[in-house]
Amino acid sequence: MITEIAPAATPAVTEPARPGKKRRAWDEVPRWQIYLPLGIYLLFTLVPFYWILLFALRPAGSTSLVPWPVTFDHFQKVWTERSFGTYFTNSVYVGVSTLLLTTVVALAGGYALARFDFRLKRGFMLALLCSQFVPGALLLVPLFQIFAKLQMINSLGSVVIAETVFQLPLSMILISGFIRNVPYSLEEAAWVDGCNRLTAFRIVVLPLLRPGLVAVGSFAFVHAWNHFLFALMFLSDQSKQTIPVGLSTLMSADSVDLGALAAGGIIAAVPVVIVFAFIQKWLITGFSAGAVKG
Repeated sequence: MITEIAPAATPAVTEPARPGKKRRAWDEVPRWQIYLPLGIYLLFTLVPFYWILLFALRPAGSTSLVPWPVTFDHFQKVWTERSFGTYFTNSVYVGVSTLLLTTVVALAGGYALARFDFRLKRGFMLALLCSQFVPGALLLVPLFQIFAKLQMINSLGSVVIAETVFQLPLSMILISGFIRNVPYSLEEAAWVDGCNRLTAFRIVVLPLLRPGLVAVGSFAFVHAWNHFLFALMFLSDQSKQTIPVGLSTLMSADSVDLGALAAGGIIAAVPVVIVFAFIQKWLITGFSAGAVKG
């Protein structure tokens, strides 16, 4: 039996008395004790990126620690000769499709978890949490058999479905937390004005979930963009491969083309960096909203 969760009464909150201004312990810490660890961490973080740029931009065979003269031959090589243009297009298709499918399904499931009470709800939530401990490799055999019967092997759709299945449990839990933070009274007011549940959700609740949807969608996109295992197992045609699998083709048992590998790594990283640069405001807001218990 499914019952709707009634809104809980909000207790009155009294503002505590403000103590006199005191100097915080943080202000007494010397600045060098703050900047020195941050500088060391920044050094260890940026050096690998500089090393990748160095191999990607300097000519083949050069041992200079400065990428001069700058050359883009490695980028041209991987984009044309190594079919990275095709890999890039396939990765965009898989990433965007996984983002949309995961967000839509998680939105419906998260709303049900947040607004309705039903039997075995706690057990269902526990199953969703426990599924996050299952590695993706354990899903390969059953998923491969299912896709083989559906004749979806060597199809980008199989990778999209597998990535969506892998991302849904955590996404549903996160979305349900965001929906709980939306006051139930807003939906009730929309119902009084004549809206049905779907219309009230679309007009009232959905705009308030924008930061949460950005957070969930960005994680789904990045995971699908970087995931190697599903694309390797379900796609056999080279024209259907994604960027992570394409990067592995640059390494052989005898030699590794470091310049091409570095250029391919930059091509793989740039879209993710651009996406996070544009959505970081919504992402931080989404994390803050999801961290507050409604």
